[in-house]
Amino acid sequence: MKNILFIILSVLLSANVLAQEKTNHKSPNLFDENKVKPRMRLIIDNDFGGDPDGLFELVQHLLSPSVEIRGIIGSHLKPGDGFDNSNSTAVNARNKVLELLKIMKLEHNYNVYQGSNEALKDFNTPQQSEAAAFIVKEAIREDTKLPLYVVCGAGLTDLASAYLLEPKIADRLTLIWIGGPEYSDIATPPPGYTSLEYNLGIDIKAGQVIFNNSQIPIWQVPRDTYRQVLLPYSSLLLKIKNQGKIGNFLGKSVEKIMSYLTSVNYPIGETYILGDSPLVLLTALQSSFEADPSSSQYVLRPSPLINDQGLYEVNSKGRNIRVYKKLDVGLLMEDFYSKLTLFQQHVL
Repeated sequence: MKNILFIILSVLLSANVLAQEKTNHKSPNLFDENKVKPRMRLIIDNDFGGDPDGLFELVQHLLSPSVEIRGIIGSHLKPGDGFDNSNSTAVNARNKVLELLKIMKLEHNYNVYQGSNEALKDFNTPQQSEAAAFIVKEAIREDTKLPLYVVCGAGLTDLASAYLLEPKIADRLTLIWIGGPEYSDIATPPPGYTSLEYNLGIDIKAGQVIFNNSQIPIWQVPRDTYRQVLLPYSSLLLKIKNQGKIGNFLGKSVEKIMSYLTSVNYPIGETYILGDSPLVLLTALQSSFEADPSSSQYVLRPSPLINDQGLYEVNSKGRNIRVYKKLDVGLLMEDFYSKLTLFQQHVL
């Protein structure tokens, strides 16, 4: 039944996918192409219509020539989310990506797919979307040796759906996921925390499919770790907002939230968490020799079971996953500021 669903979906989407595959997947030529070439393939999956941290991550990835971005997926938010309480959050996320690419004059360079607008209904039925079909199609390719990473800063609906459509993709890719609560033996939750972490709460069943039921390799950046990437407002003004149209676009996206929250008597101070940007650090900024995110720290531990409340339970038979506990924020942010400056010089 799964294979039949995949075949039907592939036929329905083939015209759209083939049309989009005429693009060249190339980042702007900020560096000498004889010095920096792609070392990996990426599928970027994020709720771009929500928290603008995903937009910062996307811009930095777009400016990173060591990765080949095979596709960008706009994924859904939780129903009633304050960023977008519509029923078409994946549609809106895809449109936000298209808007960003147009500002950067890269609208013809990348494939942009719409994910499902809804979470999984159960553990066996995929949410059919062009995003899920594309993940399967890219994962089963035999014409490249570049490793494939699915980097996700949102819920896991589209990857879980792809896995349900074709379980063989489990050994054809690595998931890098921003999400999940703290591990009690590694970190203490922040003051006033919610037990259900934001990204996992978008689709708990999808998290259960990936963690509990699949063998997909996982590099996880849980809440205590992704909160380490703090952008000072001073740097937003001096190093981002003044960097052309895209810098101004990113700056205003954060300032809009700052102004709104202050108006409702919820001032957030003078930093903003760029929680999705570790996706760049763990891919594009891997070490030169023995390629790995060598300046960040992780522990290997058995994948936990995720229960229906979105909490961890011990899984003595779980495969080992990477859980990152310390990030090289200095490298990450210096690279971001430098690439924005180089890009502004490139477009002038």
